[in-house]
Amino acid sequence: MTTSFETVTSADGTPIAFDRTGEGTPVVLVGGAFNDRTTVAALAATLAPDFTVLAYDRRGRGDSGAGAVYSVEREVEDLAAVIDHVGGSAAVFGHSSGAVLGLEAAARGVAMTSLAVYEPPYVVDDSRPKPAADLFDRVRALIADGDRDAAVELFLVEGTATPAEIVKGMRDAPVWGWFTGLAHTLPYDLALCGPGNVLPADRLAKISVPTLVMDGGESDAWMRAGTRAVADTITGARYVTVEGQDHGVLREPDVLRGLLTDFLR
Repeated sequence: MTTSFETVTSADGTPIAFDRTGEGTPVVLVGGAFNDRTTVAALAATLAPDFTVLAYDRRGRGDSGAGAVYSVEREVEDLAAVIDHVGGSAAVFGHSSGAVLGLEAAARGVAMTSLAVYEPPYVVDDSRPKPAADLFDRVRALIADGDRDAAVELFLVEGTATPAEIVKGMRDAPVWGWFTGLAHTLPYDLALCGPGNVLPADRLAKISVPTLVMDGGESDAWMRAGTRAVADTITGARYVTVEGQDHGVLREPDVLRGLLTDFLR
């Protein structure tokens, strides 16, 4: 199936790059931390027989520009620009902080036919410590100092509650270079989730598009609790647990095909 590379200009003049695959109802894929359009490419290929799938580089990643100053509003405008480029309305799937971006965009009235999110990382119970309010500032300071390794480690340990011993083992793995290469975008993800990853219930309650909220049966308890809280906050949202999966579901996109195809249509 043919994939074409395209760009669109966001409201602040920043170029946003995306790959278009397939034919049919448009679906925009939004990745999370350490993701660009290549990391959602397998899901795009899985959905392409039924949809026109747009996998885009969030600003600061891949072939997209970074813009002069980051804000959540600019990221919402980026997603809106991609949707406008394909006709003014589209279904949206977001993973992790990309799920948060999808939720924020829907709450702000970006035109969507439907929204599916997988494990937006809100912390709603005491099964893990909430990220410190100054985590954004500390990660950004490490990046400004050129210490990408420390920035990634801090984000993983305090932002995602990954045990420090596991992160130390990850530093010797090939994937670490990918992580550090995208370290400059980690403040974007932290800004999206907000201080302490607090669930913005008042904003999410404004969402009126059909919404599917998913988690993995093998995911950490805090992620599952946050996901369920999102579903409980949005009127009429459907909540589904994908058994046998965890936060890394993008590595096995076929498990999402039936669920997303039925819902996003």
